Amino acid sequence: MSAVKQLAPTLGTLPACSAIGLPRATWYRAHPKSTRKPAPPRPRPKPERALLGPERQKVLETLHEPRFIDSAPAEVWATLLDEGSYLCSVRTMYRILSDHQEVKERRNQARRSHFARPELLATGPNQVWSWDITRLKGPAKWSYYQLYTILDIFSRYAVGWMVAFRESAVLAERLIACTAKKQGIQTGQLTVHADRGSSMTSRSVALLLADLGVNKTHSRPHVSNDNPFSESHFKTLKYQPDFPDRFYSIEEARRFCREFFTWYNAEHHHAGIGLLTPETVHYGRAYQVIAARQQVLDLAAAQHPERFVRRLPTPPALPQAVWINPPGQESAAILEVTK
Repeated sequence: MSAVKQLAPTLGTLPACSAIGLPRATWYRAHPKSTRKPAPPRPRPKPERALLGPERQKVLETLHEPRFIDSAPAEVWATLLDEGSYLCSVRTMYRILSDHQEVKERRNQARRSHFARPELLATGPNQVWSWDITRLKGPAKWSYYQLYTILDIFSRYAVGWMVAFRESAVLAERLIACTAKKQGIQTGQLTVHADRGSSMTSRSVALLLADLGVNKTHSRPHVSNDNPFSESHFKTLKYQPDFPDRFYSIEEARRFCREFFTWYNAEHHHAGIGLLTPETVHYGRAYQVIAARQQVLDLAAAQHPERFVRRLPTPPALPQAVWINPPGQESAAILEVTK
């Protein structure tokens, strides 16, 4: 066996065992996998089209800039593209971050499917709104402020919001009425979706929506996935780097939300709408921005054609339809589980 041990690193285990007439199984029984030294990894050849060292360093320094330090690579890519600059693809940014141990993974969230589920489709702004209320910690323990938010699911634009001392159907009614007037909602144009909180299911809100000619739907009990856009929006809010542990006055909470919603609507490049800003999509400027991005990418491809072999680069497209619970999705998931 000592001969096999000497020859195996050079010839391989099978040829070494064959050379001295030793069954390979005998060798493996005497040398369990846990005690064998792993073969050294083969060096991966560097692609000819890979970024050079100074270019990779420039990308890393850009990702470390104060304005990008808390942004996802897709957000950085879109911002630079709108500024007329292209450094590399989003995937290359992830590779560079991974080489420096700066990439973290996100956990999947549990999905629950019970009862009949709402199925809502939006093909343009002001067709389906999602609204919800979340709590913001107040100055003392067990004290909270209530943040009301109305979100257009197609553009992800926050069409209305309000911070109040309490959750109230009267306040919700007032916010919905003002927002509908500001957006010029016509009879039969809009569907408003919400969960089953007391304010959402109140009689006064239901009567207001009926008077406005607005349809209403509700999530299934205890199923947050039926209101995904509002839930995702609140996560975006509360995962901001400067989101405080608590607010010491309602004026402070309103000031923070005013700055957040200004950033969210006008500056945040949303992954669900082709890395465009909600304001751009909501007010019909999406295709002009996409065309301008394409010009920047065409110029980058002309300057370095060797880096775009399979196809020319194109900016992400704007989705033509946005669903809350697309039809057939639940049955497909059930079929997959029963296989």
